Amino acid sequence: MKRRSFVHSLSLAGLFPSFSTQQFKTIQPQESIKNDPIALCTWNFTEANAFAGKALEEGKDALTASILAAQIEEENSENSTVGYGGAPDRNGQVTLDACVMDHRGNCGAVLAVENVVHVAALARDVMEKTPHVMLSGKGAEDFARKLNYPIQPLLTDTAKSNWEQWKKEAHYQPIINIENHDTIGVLCRDKEGNISGACSTSGLAYKMKGRIGDSPIIGSGLFIDNTVGGAVATGMGEEVVKTVGSFLIVELMRQGMTPQQACEEAIKRILEKQNAKPNFQVAYLALDKAGNIGACAIHDGFSYMQHREGKNQNIPVNAL
Repeated sequence: MKRRSFVHSLSLAGLFPSFSTQQFKTIQPQESIKNDPIALCTWNFTEANAFAGKALEEGKDALTASILAAQIEEENSENSTVGYGGAPDRNGQVTLDACVMDHRGNCGAVLAVENVVHVAALARDVMEKTPHVMLSGKGAEDFARKLNYPIQPLLTDTAKSNWEQWKKEAHYQPIINIENHDTIGVLCRDKEGNISGACSTSGLAYKMKGRIGDSPIIGSGLFIDNTVGGAVATGMGEEVVKTVGSFLIVELMRQGMTPQQACEEAIKRILEKQNAKPNFQVAYLALDKAGNIGACAIHDGFSYMQHREGKNQNIPVNAL
């Protein structure tokens, strides 16, 4: 599932001076007629989002639907950024990260997990079956074994071949909107009006061994406050972590911003620290309690899926 690599010019001239002086205005969200089920996910993961949307329509809770969406891509060997088939680190080892957060504020995460495909579900088990929020590495894998998760190698022949080709030069450089730093982030609202979410990723292609990005970090890759809404991030995780992006968006919505305004402000917080047009992509997706949606990205090329009222569609997002 390759995405557009062509990037339109992004002019930042005249943008930065307004950042520090922006005043927040209280903006009331549009009222929903009903708590219609909503499934959202980053990028064009059509099947995954449709699966979540159908689950919601059948009465599944928001967290279960979010994890079901993540599982579709975790099983997809053609997706080089999530689950089985994900690109390995520089040593040729595939490690996965994931987190979940429910409408009660409970959360769970797993980091640098080997040999387990369904890490979003494992993150939920950490949340519900342990006294902890995070488990990492061998400890997370051992926990999965105790719960009888299937244990299998994650490196596919295709991923191994690509890694061996990469080793000839062994030079890492972000490729905007190409699968070396993308994540599936899911936000769902169920029939009860509750919002939950999940993130799952194999992280940066050919990352240093042990590298962790934003995806399993609550508040960075994902944050939910059921009284306000939720947000997820995708792209260069290091940049998301620096501003705790998903938490920032939810907090801005709490202060009165719409999801769209909050996503734009979160992108601005990243851009104001740059001296020139960044050579990396970051994108955010947000959903508020009333069902309003927002999304923003540094560069063109990002899109998200929306399943609502039985319709599943891909929506392109304009760069800031």
